[in-house]
Amino acid sequence: MPRRELAFHEKVEQSIITKYRKELWHPFIDAVTRYELIQNGDRIAVLLTGGKDSFFMAKVLQELHRHGRYQFEIQFLIMDHGFSSADRSVPEETAAKLHLPAEIIQSTAYLFFEENSVEPSPKLLFKSAKEHGCNKIAVADHFDDVIETTLLHMFYGSSLRTLPPKQKSEDFEGMELIRPIYRVHEQNIDLWAEEFGLVECDSGSAASSSACDPDSSGRKTIRRLIRRMKQDTPDLDQSIFNSMHVVDLDTVPGIRYSAVDYSFADAECCFPDSDFPEFM
Repeated sequence: MPRRELAFHEKVEQSIITKYRKELWHPFIDAVTRYELIQNGDRIAVLLTGGKDSFFMAKVLQELHRHGRYQFEIQFLIMDHGFSSADRSVPEETAAKLHLPAEIIQSTAYLFFEENSVEPSPKLLFKSAKEHGCNKIAVADHFDDVIETTLLHMFYGSSLRTLPPKQKSEDFEGMELIRPIYRVHEQNIDLWAEEFGLVECDSGSAASSSACDPDSSGRKTIRRLIRRMKQDTPDLDQSIFNSMHVVDLDTVPGIRYSAVDYSFADAECCFPDSDFPEFM
C-alpha cells in the first residue's frame, strides 16, 4: 500500500525534528530547559509578527506541546499594527498553511526599537495575552538578536546589557515574557524558511513604511562588524553570547541591579544571597 504524501504543514514539522534537528530543535530545547522557560500549567501567548522567525518559534512550540514533557497550552496571536490590506493576508495565509490557529489582534500602539523597526508596545502585548487567559508571552528573539543587542547597548547606549531569556512584567503581576529560540542561530532559521518558501511580511503602516528595514541604523553597522570579525575569529558570535552568561562582577567598576546603581565599593552588598537571580 503506497504511503500517503505528507501535507505541507506535516513536511514542515517533520523537517524540524529530522533534517534540522541539530541546528533548530536541539538549541530550542536547550533554551527551554536551561532557562526554565516553560512549566506545567502555563498558557502561552505566541506572538506572530508575520516574519519567518515567529513562524518558526510557533512551530517548535506547537511540536513541544504535542509531544513534549510539559503540559501547557498555547494561543497564537497575530498583532495587526498597521498591515496594509494586501500585506495582512500574508501572515493569515501563512498561519493557515502551517496549521497555526491564530487570532488577529488590532493595535495602534507602537514601540520603536534601536533598529527603527516598529513593534507593538510591551504593555499592549501583556494586556492582550492576559485577556486571553495567558500567563506568558513568547517572542521570537534568536541568538543573533541577543549578540547584536548586546553590542548595540555597549556601542550606542553606554551600558552592558542584553536580551534576557525571560523577564517578568512590571505592570501585570504573574505574567512573564519568554524567548524560546534564544539559542537558535538566524542563518539556520533562514535555511529552513527558504526551503519552504516562508515569506516575510513587514508592517505596512505609515509609521513603519520608511523605517522598517531590518538592516538599518546601528544594527546594520553591528551586523557588518560581526561578519567582518568572524572572518578572522569564526567563533566570535558564540564568545559574545557566552560572555553575557559569565559576567564577572568582581572586575567591573559599577553595576545596576533592580534599577539601583552600585559602585565598585558597594560590590560586597550588591547581591544579597536571597535576592540573587536564579534563572541561569
